[in-house]
Amino acid sequence: MEYYQKHDQDTMYSGLARTVHKFQSLIGAPHTDHWNAVLFGGFIGSLFSILQFLACPVIGMASDVYGRKPVFLFSMFGVALSYLIWSFSKSFSLFILARILGGVSKGNVSLSTAVVTDVSSAEKRGRGMALIGIAFSLGFIFGPLIGAVFSKMADKEQDFFVFPALFAFGLSLFNIIFVGLCLKESLPPNKRAKSLSNSWDQVSYLINPVSLFKFSAVKTLKTNEIHSMQTIGFVYFWYLFLFSGLEFTLTFLMHSRFGYTSMQQGKMFFFIGSFMALVQGCCTRRIPFGKEKYVATIGIAIFIPAFSIIAFASSTWIMYFALMLFSFGAATVVPCLTTLISRNGKPHQKGVIVGIFRSLGALARALGPIILCTLYWLGGPQLCYLTGAICLSLPLIVLQRLGSC
Repeated sequence: MEYYQKHDQDTMYSGLARTVHKFQSLIGAPHTDHWNAVLFGGFIGSLFSILQFLACPVIGMASDVYGRKPVFLFSMFGVALSYLIWSFSKSFSLFILARILGGVSKGNVSLSTAVVTDVSSAEKRGRGMALIGIAFSLGFIFGPLIGAVFSKMADKEQDFFVFPALFAFGLSLFNIIFVGLCLKESLPPNKRAKSLSNSWDQVSYLINPVSLFKFSAVKTLKTNEIHSMQTIGFVYFWYLFLFSGLEFTLTFLMHSRFGYTSMQQGKMFFFIGSFMALVQGCCTRRIPFGKEKYVATIGIAIFIPAFSIIAFASSTWIMYFALMLFSFGAATVVPCLTTLISRNGKPHQKGVIVGIFRSLGALARALGPIILCTLYWLGGPQLCYLTGAICLSLPLIVLQRLGSC
C-alpha cells in the first residue's frame, strides 16, 4: 500500500484511504503506518471475499452442467490473468482490477471439493476433505515465508510487486498445465445437469444471502436433506464469521500486548499453520465415517477456551498454548463440515451445493474482520475475544441438534 501512497496516479487510492481513516477514527484505532496498512489490507481482503461470495455458486452450478475440468481451467485462467495484470499495476486502479478479476475467478477450492465429492465414496470423503485442508495449511506455512523474501526485495526495487506477481503467475500457469494434463473429468456427461437455462432464471438465488442460507437454488430434495444443508450452512457461516474476525484482530493483539514485530507475527502464523498441518495429516484425515459431526462439535467447543485464554493471556507461553487449541479447531471444523455438506444432493447438484457453501464462507470472511475489528477497538481485546467465545455456543448448540448425516 505504501507504493500506491507514493505513486498515486488516480483518485481511487486516496478515496479509499480517506474511508479507512474515517473508519479508524470512528472505532478509535490509532493512526500509524502499521495499522493503516493492516486495515487497508483488510478492506481489500473484504472486497475479494465479497466477489467470491458472488462467484462461487455460479461457478459451482456451471461445473454441474459443463463438467468440473473445463470450468476448473477457465477459473484458473482468470486467476493467472489477474496476476499478470497485477505485474503491470503501477496504478491503484489497475491493482483493484486485478483483485476483482482474481476474486471472480477464484473457484478453485469449490471445484476441488466438488471433484473430491465426485470421485470418493461417502466413507472415504472425509479423507479427501482433510487433504484439501492440508493444502491450505501448507500454504499458511510457506506463503508468509515467500512473502517475507519478496518483502526484502521491496527495499531494492521500485516496482517491487512485479516479482511476486510474476512468481504467482508462473505458479498459476503450472497449475493450468498440470490440471490440463493430469486431471481426469470427474463428472461424466450422463450425471450432469441438463442446461443452465432454467438455472439462470433463478440467478437471484445465487446472490441473495437469504436464498443462499435456504439453499433455494437446490431443487427436488427431501425436506430433511434441505434442513440438513441449511443447518450446516448456518453453522459454517457463524463459525467462520467469528473465526475470521478474531483471526484478523490477532495481529493487533500480539503487537499491542507483546510488541510483536512483523517477523514475529510471521513466525506465529508459521506455528499455527504447522500445527494445523500436523493435526490434519495425523488426525482429521483418519476420522471414521459418521464421526465428522462429533469431531466438528469438539473443534468448535475447543475454540471457546482458546478465545477465553487469548483474552487474558499475559505471557507468550500461555498465548501459544491457546494458539495450539486455536489451531486444532481450525484444522478440524471446516473439513468435517465440508464432508457433511457434500453428502447431500444428487451428482449433478454437488457443484452448486458446494458453491453455495463456500459462498456463505466468503460472506463470513467479508463481514467478520470488519465487525470484530470494530468491537476490538471500541471495547478492547478482552471484550472482543470473550464475546467471540460466548457467541460460538450458538453454532455449537445448533450443530449438536442436527440429526445424523
